[in-house]
Amino acid sequence: MDLSDWRNGNMKKKKITQDKVVYFFNYVFLTLMLLIVLYPLIYIVSCSFSSGNALVSGKVKFLPVEPTLQSYKAVFEYSAIWVGYKNSINYTVLGTLLSVALTLLAAYPLSREDLRGGKVFMALFLFTMMFSGGLIPTYLLVKNLGLVNTMWAVILPGSVSAYNVIVARTFFRQNIPQELLEAAKVDGCSDFRFFMSIVIPLSMPIVAVLALWVAVGLWNSYFNPMIYLNSEDRYTLQLILRRIILMSQVNLSSSNIDPARIAENQYLSEMLKYATIIISSLPLMLIYPFVQKYFVKGVMIGSVKG
Repeated sequence: MDLSDWRNGNMKKKKITQDKVVYFFNYVFLTLMLLIVLYPLIYIVSCSFSSGNALVSGKVKFLPVEPTLQSYKAVFEYSAIWVGYKNSINYTVLGTLLSVALTLLAAYPLSREDLRGGKVFMALFLFTMMFSGGLIPTYLLVKNLGLVNTMWAVILPGSVSAYNVIVARTFFRQNIPQELLEAAKVDGCSDFRFFMSIVIPLSMPIVAVLALWVAVGLWNSYFNPMIYLNSEDRYTLQLILRRIILMSQVNLSSSNIDPARIAENQYLSEMLKYATIIISSLPLMLIYPFVQKYFVKGVMIGSVKG
């Protein structure tokens, strides 16, 4: 073995050792990050199944203490929660379909180089990202359009997001080559058919990303429904859960006669906080794993602004 072979062998061994060290620290770091993210989730689930006494005294650290289903029983005994579930599902599904459709219809023309005035339209979209009309003018607009106390008051005001349009536009520019459009036009394909038959099937990652973003926003929204909805039969799940928590706090403040009653309401109020978090978050947590692969790909591609 000559000197060069000996040096190459030592360099390879040194590189392998350095790689192992890097991998070790990567695994340690990722494990810590996983624990940091996972622990709050486990803690909230454990609290939702623990007794009120354990919550008030701070005994819950990781696993449930004195396991009970009292909090979930108290929530589901309130019949309006099923109305809230139905309304939230309707608002989320319809609002997501409408928002994704409008976003794609706005983003694709803006991604085309041959669109006249494209820069002007893009500047107008950017302007809306920095300035808004404010709460009172928006409410007056919704009221004058006759949308107050209807599902459209929850869906329409935020149906188009300038940020989502920019992300979708960038995705189209990076993944729909101009040569594909030219080849389709040679075969007599119109712009609309090209969009529906070629662009949309090739854009499922960004469609999944936009759908997830919009669905999460609509499902968790409570301010717009609280402002625009007056009838309880149109309330969303978030408003129903908010009312349950407020009712428990009112009962707690009004129970000033029997000390045992005060303690019972205090325990129930603490239990309801965690149970409502689980009930409101569970549908999204069940859906997310099925769209996660599209979400990662779509964000990595569409996040590069061009």
